[in-house]
Formats: sequence, structure tokens, C-alpha cells
Amino acid sequence: MRLRALLDTDALGLKLLGGEDELDRTVRGVMTTDLRDPSRYLSGGELVLTGLAWRRNAADSEPFVRLLAQAGVAALGAGEAELGDIPDDLVLACARHRLPLFAVHESVAFATITEHVVRQVSGERAGDLAAVVDRHRRMMTSGPAGGGPDVVLDLLGSDLDLQAWVLSPAGRLIAGSKVGGPALPADVCARLAAEHLSAARTGRRGPHRMTLGTTLYSLFPIRSSGRSAAQVARDVRETVLSDWLLAVEADASDWPEERLDLLQGVTQLIAVERDRRDAARTVRRRLAQEVLELVQTGAAPAEIAARLRVAAPVLLPGLGAAPHWQVVVARVEWEGSDIEAGPTAQSLLEEILVDPLATGPEPSDRIAVAHTGDEAIALVPLPAVSAEHDGSEAGIHADALLDSVRDPLSAGLDDDGRVTLGVSAAVHSAEGLRGALEEARHARRVAAARPGRVCAAGHQELASHVLLLPFVPDDVRRAFTARLLDPLRDYDRRHRAELIPTLEAFLDCDGSWTRCATRLHLHVNTLRYRVGRIEQLTSRDLSRLEDKLDFFLALRMS
Repeated sequence: MRLRALLDTDALGLKLLGGEDELDRTVRGVMTTDLRDPSRYLSGGELVLTGLAWRRNAADSEPFVRLLAQAGVAALGAGEAELGDIPDDLVLACARHRLPLFAVHESVAFATITEHVVRQVSGERAGDLAAVVDRHRRMMTSGPAGGGPDVVLDLLGSDLDLQAWVLSPAGRLIAGSKVGGPALPADVCARLAAEHLSAARTGRRGPHRMTLGTTLYSLFPIRSSGRSAAQVARDVRETVLSDWLLAVEADASDWPEERLDLLQGVTQLIAVERDRRDAARTVRRRLAQEVLELVQTGAAPAEIAARLRVAAPVLLPGLGAAPHWQVVVARVEWEGSDIEAGPTAQSLLEEILVDPLATGPEPSDRIAVAHTGDEAIALVPLPAVSAEHDGSEAGIHADALLDSVRDPLSAGLDDDGRVTLGVSAAVHSAEGLRGALEEARHARRVAAARPGRVCAAGHQELASHVLLLPFVPDDVRRAFTARLLDPLRDYDRRHRAELIPTLEAFLDCDGSWTRCATRLHLHVNTLRYRVGRIEQLTSRDLSRLEDKLDFFLALRMS
């Protein structure tokens, strides 16, 4: 479609601020962004929509517009909700680069424009998609809750006789067609997700095909923020563990181009719903971050309890009594990469901690996940358990969690990634939350010492050491720590060698030479020398799990 057609559509609330001579440009898609440099996600021909969060001052407009023009975008649409009138510096920058500029009225959602463009562009290629999208739009806007991805999947089943399902990267069934469609078994979901992740890591373009028994499936990636399959500049590892996929019971290899365009349009519609759900997680993420900061800074239990009382009705609407709480810690690591792993781990936890059998409201609304550094921390509320239970059997269990996600995620991690998870016991008060956080972190470290791409450990596995430390007699504690740590302390006093801090950092980095050297600002060879000195002075081997645990316990008891 052309820009002129967008301007002539009153429902979109667009006002032209510049570029009247360029209105015959063709629009091939839509991208919503507030990145200062979104060029790596652009392939040309997009209508770029922005809320202007990237603009800190007038000088930011010129480089932003220059990058869009160089990427060959069709036009820029700037929302009025944040700043009101569109800044003059942005208008002038667009004029210099001959980039058409629209103001988007604050009453119009970017999702409305996205759906309109998807409908029009795809409709020019396939009339059946126009009918599907139009009906989907009407159903999505017929009520305050919207229809969600299930609606468009139902339309695929009823209008086009295609059975389809939306799956998470860990194989959780997010949505499926209810019109004549069979339930998709959990093991099939997991195998489809694993195949999709494996194909994505090898760089194969979708749709990917997989046969299970006598049924052939075609797998389409669902990418948010307007990313397309042609955009290969970014590192796939940043999103491979969080992007959804669309599984269709059909062989897409012999489809005409129009039918493939149809399914690509459907994935864009589902991506809009995915973005809406991600936006709704903002409040829960903020709650988790606030609670985490209070716990880690040693705030008074009363202050933490007050924040938990605020969080409880958000995460468990209608719950009368204060729930129990559980903490899950996750870390994603990629070998030889500087990818920021915290957000990846955060998105992954939000997906895998949802009970596949949960019913009622969107179950991920009940999980609050924050991230700090390379670590993601989930605050999981549990309904108050009955009087005959103490809470130890309630909630998330590490072994069950591992069984549900290991195979799909291992395919996505390939041979250069790891996911490690730690799960705490359930606690029922603010006083117990700090201990639960430490417990989950210790459990994750135990998991990290095991072989495998995806590993998890629970609080039960700490019962033989960490949880029993307060009950070890003082003389035994002193003898144990002295035998391991006194030689290192004496050496540090004589040579200022910092062996104790090096040991603490080495264990905290799970024995990773690269991460530990980076944390300590040392060359890896210097780190290896220090670790070798520690082993020489103590007659221990830090490559052995048993010796690592002994050092860990000694440091904890010292």
C-alpha cells in the first residue's frame, strides 16, 4: 500500500507534518521502536512508529532520522502521547532527509495502525487473509479483554481449514485453534519447539518442517517489534530463548507465495498480542525489582512485608490471605559472547514458570521477574496452603521444572550456551524472603557445577550443608575454616596477593576463567597463577566439585 492511503484513512488519526511529495512511497510493513538506533532491525519499506522515548534533547533527532533514511524506511510516525506536539527539530531533520513524517494522535494505539497496515498489505496479495484479519480486528476490539491469539487461530481453522498452535520456546502451549482442532500433547509441543530452536540456531529460514508420526507440521517464527526473517544482522541468541512460534498442521513447502504471505501476516498479528502481554508485565517486573532491592539492601522486614502486600493483589487477584512466596533464580550464559544475558534470562523465566495446566486468567500475570546483571530472579506467589501442610510440598519443584524444559532449551542453546536454575523452598513471611533468595542462588550454583546445557537444583539439595551451617558447633566450624582459609590469609598478609577475594570471585563465577578475570580486572594468566597458588597452599583442586564445595562452605562459615 502507499503512504497516501494511510493519510486518507481517518480512523488512523495521522497528520502529515512533512514529505507531501513522497506520499506515493510503498509501505511493506510496520516497526514500532524507541531504540536510539533501530537500523539493524530494518530491511526497508517500513512505516516506523515511535513514542519518542529515545529523544533526550534536540540533538538526538538528526542521527535518528539519518539512520532511518539510510535504511530506506517509507515514513516515520511519531506519537503525541508523550510530548504533545512533535518537536520542531524532528520535523526539520525529516525534511532534510526527505523522510515523510506523520503525527499520531494520542487516542490512536500503534497496534491499530500495525493491524491496518498488515491487513492492507497482505490483502493486496491474498484476499482470504484480508477477510481473516478484518474479522480478527472486529473480534479483538469487541470487548475490553480482546480476543488474544486464540481468535485468529480459530479463524484459520474455520475459514482456511488450517489447524495451528502458538508455542513458547520451551514448548508450552500458549494458544490453539478450538474449531475442530485436536489438543496438542505436551510431548509434541516440546519436540516442535526443539526442532524450531535447533533450526533457528543453524540459521535456516522459516518455515521449518517436521514430521511426527504421520503428521507433518510447518513452523513459523513469531518475532516482535517488526523484525522479519530477512533481518539477520542481530545475534539470534538474544531472542532464540524467548520468541514464540506458530505450528501449522500442513506442508508449507508447496504453498504459493500468497499463502506464505498469509501466514506471515498472521504471525505479525500474534506478535502484536505478544507485545501487549509484554507491556502488561511492566508492573510486575517493577514490583519484583522493588522487592529484590529491599531484600538485597537489608531493609526492615516490615518494609518488605508492606511491599509484598502491594504485590499480592496484583499477582493473585481476589486472594484474601497473604500467600506463600518462592524464589527462582536463572542465569543464561553464552561462551565467547558479550550478549547481555539478564534480559534473556528474565524473558525465559517468564515463559517457563507458567504452569502448563493453569486455567483462568493469563497465568503469567502471577509471576514477577526482575534481573540484575546476568541473573534473573522470579518472585512466585503461592496460594496459602492448608493447615495440614507446611508449604514444603507446594509450588515449583526443580526436577519437574527441569524435565519440562530441558529438551527444547538444549536445542536452542546448541553447543555454546547454558541455562542454570535454582529453586528455593516456599516461605510465608518477609523475614524468610532473604533466606529464600540466598537459597535459590546457592541451588543455582550447585546446578552450574553439573554437566549439561540445562541444569536445575532445588532447596532440598542444600539441606546437607548450607541449611545446616547454623547448627555446626563453633569449634568444628573454626577448625574447618582454619584448615582451608588460614594458609591463604597468611599468604595474603605477607604478599598482599588477594587470594581470598580471588577464591570468592572464582566460586561466584562458577569456575569460569573468563568471567572471573573480567570481574577482577585481571589477565586470565594472572588468575590462573592465583588459583594455582591457592591449590598449592591448601593441597586442594578447584576443578573438583567436592573441593569447590568445601571452599564454599568455609567461606560461608568464616
